[in-house]
Amino acid sequence: MPKILTGEPRASTCRVGIAVARFNEVVTERLLEGAVRTLRAGGIADADITVLWVPGAFELPTACQWLARSGCRALVMLGCVVKGGTDHYEYVCAGVTDGAMRVGLDTGLPLGFGVLTCAEMEQALARSGGSHGNKGEDAAMAALAMLDLQHKLGGPWAGPVG
Repeated sequence: MPKILTGEPRASTCRVGIAVARFNEVVTERLLEGAVRTLRAGGIADADITVLWVPGAFELPTACQWLARSGCRALVMLGCVVKGGTDHYEYVCAGVTDGAMRVGLDTGLPLGFGVLTCAEMEQALARSGGSHGNKGEDAAMAALAMLDLQHKLGGPWAGPVG
């Protein structure tokens, strides 16, 4: 039987960085509250949580790289992009998603992706503490679970990007 490892949403003492977009702040504030609540429940002290507010979702990957360089051992990316009447939505969503993947692979750090991409604001509100839960909580849980897996495999391997 192969050895099976699963990540648990818990952590030891480490610094966690959260990059959060100001655009659609009514949603992102709620995502941030959920993420912080989950990190605290997972054993991360307030003093070990660093939050960077950035103008919009497109800036999130850069902010996560900065957090990695500052010594954070896990990252959480929070934002909200609501589809409008132009192609801007597609470009921003693709850029943020590609950027998040690049940050995760380039840094080797666990990264919880909590960027909502919704057709309308009602969907975003439902996913930021409404009827569909809080995706900020889910992103923080994913980061903690990946951090636990990294630890079980003998990590961390990643150091600050530089």
